[in-house]
Amino acid sequence: MSDNGEAQIQSAASDRELVVTRSLDAPRTLVWKAWTTPEHLAVWWRPVDFDVLDCEIDLKVGGAFRVTLRGPDGALYPGNGVFREVVPPERIVYEGLADDPDSQAHNPGGAGMPPGARVTVTFEERDGKTEVTVMTRFPSVAAQRAAVESGYDTGWTDGLAQLGALLRRLQAP
Repeated sequence: MSDNGEAQIQSAASDRELVVTRSLDAPRTLVWKAWTTPEHLAVWWRPVDFDVLDCEIDLKVGGAFRVTLRGPDGALYPGNGVFREVVPPERIVYEGLADDPDSQAHNPGGAGMPPGARVTVTFEERDGKTEVTVMTRFPSVAAQRAAVESGYDTGWTDGLAQLGALLRRLQAP
């Protein structure tokens, strides 16, 4: 099984937004599980040349969402967020938290949880496939630009490709 092509970066409603979509060849319940189980998320939630060092998911409104990535240069990229909406298996909304201003300047993409940004992820099943849409609304145009310059959009395209590969392995006989 293969997923339907590359992740697509769409034009957004404003300069403060970034939208990435990908069609995955898997049922929505499996995609949801891969997105919300720390052991699965740790396999795919990263740019290709990064590692996931730890992952915490308290999947409830107000629950913590934390991921720490290690880059190829050894630098650490922590991502800290809080869930604002959880509607299984349709929608997740989380906000990125900033631990301190220095981490925000060093890590504007927030390891998938940009500080001050609201990320809405939707899972729409169509003919046995699932279209995942990740819409990020940044606190400012400057924050959106800084995140893109740091590779935020590339991180999502890499991560969603790796999610597709994980889903193929999970569905293999």
